[in-house]
Amino acid sequence: MLYFKESSEGIIFKVRVQPRSSKNMVAGLFGDALKIKLTAPPVEGAANSMCIKYLSKCLSVPPSLLEIVSGQAGRTKYVLFRFGDKTSGNEPEILKSKIRSLAA
Repeated sequence: MLYFKESSEGIIFKVRVQPRSSKNMVAGLFGDALKIKLTAPPVEGAANSMCIKYLSKCLSVPPSLLEIVSGQAGRTKYVLFRFGDKTSGNEPEILKSKIRSLAA
């Protein structure tokens, strides 16, 4: 089961990154984290940058709505998925559903 934490800004979820992969892809779950394989090397923030760009593409949201809030130097990262402009009472469940769909 994926790790989720609600905050006042959005939903925080856990990602496990495997850099220097042959292609960018979501590889299912790694414990309670979404496993993502990236072609970028883990140097000078390249993998972090590609992680945000790739997740924004997969979730069909602008990269500005995603931010790595913890784990910049490690493989396990916590990503904040910010609420959009049209925040409603069910927004957290919509965001969680979008993230869960990646692991399916």
